[in-house]
Amino acid sequence: MSIKFPKLPPLVPHRGTTISQNFFKTVYLAQGWEMHGEFPNLPKAVAIVSPHTSNLDAWYGFLALLGLDIKITIFGKHTLFKTPLKPVLEWIGVMPVERNSSHGYTQQIAEIMRKEDRIWIGMMPEGTRKEAEKFRSGFYHIAHEAQIPIVMFALDYQKKVIRILGIYETTGHYEEDLEKILERYKGNFSPRNSKWLAKPLQKLWKKD
Repeated sequence: MSIKFPKLPPLVPHRGTTISQNFFKTVYLAQGWEMHGEFPNLPKAVAIVSPHTSNLDAWYGFLALLGLDIKITIFGKHTLFKTPLKPVLEWIGVMPVERNSSHGYTQQIAEIMRKEDRIWIGMMPEGTRKEAEKFRSGFYHIAHEAQIPIVMFALDYQKKVIRILGIYETTGHYEEDLEKILERYKGNFSPRNSKWLAKPLQKLWKKD
């Protein structure tokens, strides 16, 4: 594993080409950012990224994902696929789900994940870049329903690092598990905009 940027393990779903991978990795590193930690060798996972306080979060995350060559799936409203955006959404890796389905949003995604041999889905638990009162529990219930681990990533703007914080296996006790998940973030993140930091993270953030 590179000190500044990890290599994607073989079981993780890949995308793109070596040329595109090297290009985006170079762009990411050229901005002074690095990625630290051991990337888990898992064919399936729910990847969560925090904190989310700026549109720049998506920019650095996008560059890192393409530099890694990882294929991350994002779920969107099925109605978007009836618009001219459909080809773009499919290229990005967005999959359609019916949010108002009687089958349930969480169950739909869990069922898709069970059917796939390799799939990583990406979620931002805050659900908004502005100050969130709490983490949305969707990421947890999807992982628990599909019986796959959660992989945690943290943005650290002070050190210009995206940190890989390891994996977490759900137990079905959401509140207890969330407390343990948040503990992994302690001392490993810093927000772009502190005034928009989610309340569950505020007490964990230590200013330098």
